[in-house]
Amino acid sequence: MARNYWLVKTEPDVFSWKKFVKDGKATWDGVRNYTARNNLRAMKKGDLALFYHSNIGKEVVGIAEVTREFYPDVTAHGADWSVVDFAPVKPFNQPVTLKQVKEEPSLVEMALVKRSRLSVQPVLPSEFKKILSMGKTKA
Repeated sequence: MARNYWLVKTEPDVFSWKKFVKDGKATWDGVRNYTARNNLRAMKKGDLALFYHSNIGKEVVGIAEVTREFYPDVTAHGADWSVVDFAPVKPFNQPVTLKQVKEEPSLVEMALVKRSRLSVQPVLPSEFKKILSMGKTKA
């Protein structure tokens, strides 16, 4: 099965990796950017996402898997927004900071560097593999 890769951002003081693992799942709601929404809609069950703590920490801390493809976001009150469901796969053995990503020559074109404010981003297979390597983690 061909798998796509993504990066999803969350503020750890709002929804952290630790809470995600404790809950065992998450509905990725509240996305209000059209590009990010379209990225959610492109996700397929089984795709993997890098779980990124934004604002505080600014680091990739784990891997999540899409468990349910997009459906309407009930928090949008009638507007055309979507959610997907995720489950935690595993934490990184060593978090990968934004600074490390920016300093890695093979990642200079990554959306995290080029479009840093986008909350749901595509990740190339080579970028995903490199981030895992930097985090001393295997999928």
